[in-house]
Amino acid sequence: MKMIPRMSTVRIEEDVKLDYSDVLIRPKRSTLKSRKDVDLNRSFDFKNGQSWTGVPIVASNMDTTGTLDMASVLSEYHMITCLSKHIELIPDTCSILQRKFMALSFGMSKNDRALLINDPMERGYTAPHQFFCLDVANGYSEEFLDFVRQVRKKWRDKIIIAGNVVTAEMTEALILAGADIVKVGIGPGSVCTTRKITGVGYPQLSAVMECADAAHGIGGHIMADGGCQCPGDVAKAFGAGADFVMLGGILAGHDECTGDMVAGEDGTLYKTFYGMSSDTAMNKHSGGVATYRASEGKTVRVDYRGPVKNTIQQILGGLRSACTYTGARTLKQLPKCTTFVRVKEQLNRVFGNE
Repeated sequence: MKMIPRMSTVRIEEDVKLDYSDVLIRPKRSTLKSRKDVDLNRSFDFKNGQSWTGVPIVASNMDTTGTLDMASVLSEYHMITCLSKHIELIPDTCSILQRKFMALSFGMSKNDRALLINDPMERGYTAPHQFFCLDVANGYSEEFLDFVRQVRKKWRDKIIIAGNVVTAEMTEALILAGADIVKVGIGPGSVCTTRKITGVGYPQLSAVMECADAAHGIGGHIMADGGCQCPGDVAKAFGAGADFVMLGGILAGHDECTGDMVAGEDGTLYKTFYGMSSDTAMNKHSGGVATYRASEGKTVRVDYRGPVKNTIQQILGGLRSACTYTGARTLKQLPKCTTFVRVKEQLNRVFGNE
């Protein structure tokens, strides 16, 4: 009897998945008289007992943006900075306000596990820090789920951010393991090459919608991480259901960022910005790219943009304006007031990309 080899089944999802560039927000009749009437502060009561109030915009925990200087400025706006996991010590000079709006970041290295599970006091990780960010590129492993469970068991009084994932089922799994906020995004970042190198990813707008729906159904929250190229994309992320939005490239190139300052041939100033899976990051922190893996990030030069306050003003102003266009008096109301319209082109580029 001749055996016929069994063929594997390839699954293809036929539903359309969308990125921020695929949609615009439809305007609606509004009773708001001015942008200043919009309240961007939100108050959250988290699944595991903690609460927090502020503007839910977050600086990414990348080397160049997750800095103490960034935290100093963003805390004035009641916005969060996820500090780079490679910051060795939180100085005593950090104010109570700064610490309230800083998240302390950890990976799954042996040292980070020891700090979290045993004694994080070594780096000055003491109260009133409210947030722990458990950050790995691939949040789909059972090992990571177990890590989240261990941290939750040890730290009942912390707000735990965990990720990254892009699907509903893993969002639910992380929340049930102890995460308060799940970080959503694989591959959308401006200096991330995961989609190019691995072929893995998920269009970010759809990921936010689906993961938010899953999280909110069981009392959890999500943080949209990556893919925002402009303030309008931040509004779209919130409109899609994100509770928090994490920004990297938009905040790069400012005085508060680390990174070498270089001058172009015409005298234009630039700052370096790199992904945390890039050659630059791995050479800096791991002694190079391991033989069993490939770099999944890149290093770029971004225009030097001065103080970050100017960019924050653009982002917050854009958000308030989006709320007035849709009739949302508060940021919390924006998802209920948002209807997306699919488009082929959202910008007129006759005079470039500005």
